[in-house]
Amino acid sequence: MLPADIELLPVLGPPALSPDGRHVVFEVTRPVLEADDYTTELLIADTAGASAPRRLTQGAYDGCPAFSPDGRFLAFQRPGAHGRAQIHLLPMDGAGEAFPVTDHPMGAGQPVWSPDSTRIAYTSRIPEAGRYQGPAEAEAPRRITTLLYQMDGFGYTADRPRQVFVTDPFAPAAPAVQVTEGPYDHMDLAWSPAGDQLVFVCARHEEAGDDSRNDIWASAPDGSGLRPLTHGGMYLFTPRFAADGASVVFVGSELDKFNHSCATATYGLWTVPVSAPGTLLPAADGSGAPRRLTGGAHHLSFASQMIRPAADGVYFAGDRRGEVNLVLVPYDGSEPAPVITGPRQVNGYAVAETPAGPVIAAVVTSAASAGDLVVLSGGTERTLTSYGRELAERTSLLPMREFTATAPDGYELQGWVVRPEGPGPHPVVFQVKGGPFTQWGHTLNGPAAFDEAQVYAAAGYAVVLGNPRGTSGYGAEHGAYVRDDLPGKSAVDLLALLDAALAQPELDASRVGVMGGSFGGYMAAWFNAHHGDRFKAMIGERGLYAIDSYAATSDDGVDLAVALYGADREGWARQSPLTYADRMSTPMLIIQSEEDRHCPPEQAQRLFTELRMRGVPAEMLLFPGEGHDMSRSGLPSHRLARFAAVLEWWGRHL
Repeated sequence: MLPADIELLPVLGPPALSPDGRHVVFEVTRPVLEADDYTTELLIADTAGASAPRRLTQGAYDGCPAFSPDGRFLAFQRPGAHGRAQIHLLPMDGAGEAFPVTDHPMGAGQPVWSPDSTRIAYTSRIPEAGRYQGPAEAEAPRRITTLLYQMDGFGYTADRPRQVFVTDPFAPAAPAVQVTEGPYDHMDLAWSPAGDQLVFVCARHEEAGDDSRNDIWASAPDGSGLRPLTHGGMYLFTPRFAADGASVVFVGSELDKFNHSCATATYGLWTVPVSAPGTLLPAADGSGAPRRLTGGAHHLSFASQMIRPAADGVYFAGDRRGEVNLVLVPYDGSEPAPVITGPRQVNGYAVAETPAGPVIAAVVTSAASAGDLVVLSGGTERTLTSYGRELAERTSLLPMREFTATAPDGYELQGWVVRPEGPGPHPVVFQVKGGPFTQWGHTLNGPAAFDEAQVYAAAGYAVVLGNPRGTSGYGAEHGAYVRDDLPGKSAVDLLALLDAALAQPELDASRVGVMGGSFGGYMAAWFNAHHGDRFKAMIGERGLYAIDSYAATSDDGVDLAVALYGADREGWARQSPLTYADRMSTPMLIIQSEEDRHCPPEQAQRLFTELRMRGVPAEMLLFPGEGHDMSRSGLPSHRLARFAAVLEWWGRHL
């Protein structure tokens, strides 16, 4: 696989199923190298596989499809007059063109249909007066009063909170009803089965914006009867009404004593009863408090981040040893039933409950596919798209060989090697993933995918990847193991994985480099200070190198600093790679995006300056206009330039 083959890696968004389960609509995003841009289009397919998928809409950036419950219309997002996404409707009987139903200056969020197909709920950001109307330099100064006020890939958030709206899409003259108000961000909307209530996530407590706590709130569609269903102690998201409407299921984890989320805690499935207006829950006897439905072995995958209630349980896509398995969790919290499993990952799905049984459409990735659409019904699974097959026909993918390693304390770890063709020994690139609470897995697409490994292996390098403790997919204890010493304990496991791979004679232990992004960049710098003799060179990308300044400048720095490294500032210094800059001597390439608000440029600049002042061979590659996810979603020309720089660096040093 070559760098330019990113054009062969389409990204499929979560599909939408017609209520009768006969048709599925899905979005496909592709990089277009010639235009240095991306296109997003909507396709429709017959779930029986009777015909090939065909393009449904003609917009270049159409996405987020949602069938009306009566099946007559498809709501979706398309850029409107303001250049931002607006909700459009397409009649599914072919009787007309798509037409817009929203016109917000800052765009409209994903459409959520009411059960009777007469209303659509959505969110839209409402800016403060005088903001985002003209040149930024002409605006009044911002007064920041909370720790959370910005977001990577977006910018400032505190002066343009998301509010909930409800509109009648068939009455263009009727204005949308604004359901919420105030300086609060609202998100993750859902209707009750009866259509008389909405639930959403919001942080409205006194310390909101300074900690991780949020709550589930409910109201009538006109905003009346607003009340919380949870009362602190959790970070949560995706609330959805259970099938009977008497409770709400959601995903969340409990907060620590500082009201910060724990970055290595499993995000499980919970349930809470729905209170009536004026009712205080939980009651004095504890009834009405949230109850967890899944154990510590189940963690909602970062690749999916969605749940779907059904008549007899909740669909839940969880990390498991490099896989993302779709399971059905019973409402009573008993053992989940497998739905889609195996060496692959479920990245998004939809469910239609029909008289003949459930129909499930899912985006499934694997080591040989960046995503294909599969349908499961009546016990039969069929694939409706051929993106994986087309990739295999146009480029050569190398096998992903799994191995096991044993840490010094006897703990078993999972890893993979992707080797070049031909005889070795091959120079080695040790790739450390981000997170840390994610997983390398069976996928060519996503935040921890094997597409990069294929590019480096095709260039002649054996690529080693592995999941040390502190990653997701192996249970609560595996993730929590590193909490008191994240870099030290991670390094021990990572080096055990590397040593096990280097025992293979095809790998050249004398020519090893290490690279990684985000947490992987952090560990590359840590290795430079503590294990630099193991490596010929390093690449650190979008990394965290000094916890104190990261906490002060990142979009969620204080929260993650406390969650990952503890509240003790001395502990921050002890776990910061920059503290040990005097021990660094291995050549290092630092890759950084200039608009990264998650690991801001000052992190890269500080490390680069320290290395250069100490005479260490160091270079810094800066990408203008890009955020934290540049390597996955940046301009195609920037992604290719990054690949070229990485391969040139390894060619020079390995």
